[in-house]
Amino acid sequence: MLMNSSTGPARLLYGPNGFRQMTPGDHVVCAVTGAPIPLDMLRYWSVERQEPYATAEIATQRLMSGA
Repeated sequence: MLMNSSTGPARLLYGPNGFRQMTPGDHVVCAVTGAPIPLDMLRYWSVERQEPYATAEIATQRLMSGA
């Protein structure tokens, strides 16, 4: 569910089947690379860590590292 967007980072609550936008924004920041991820392009995140990832490869590396 997306709220009205504004320019800047959004705060999201990540669930197993989607995310919920808690504060307005148009993107989130990848937890590994720091790259901005537009909300409409966000596909990868960790529910346990509550953090987003820019690509499947980055998500896999992060989850495999145990960091």
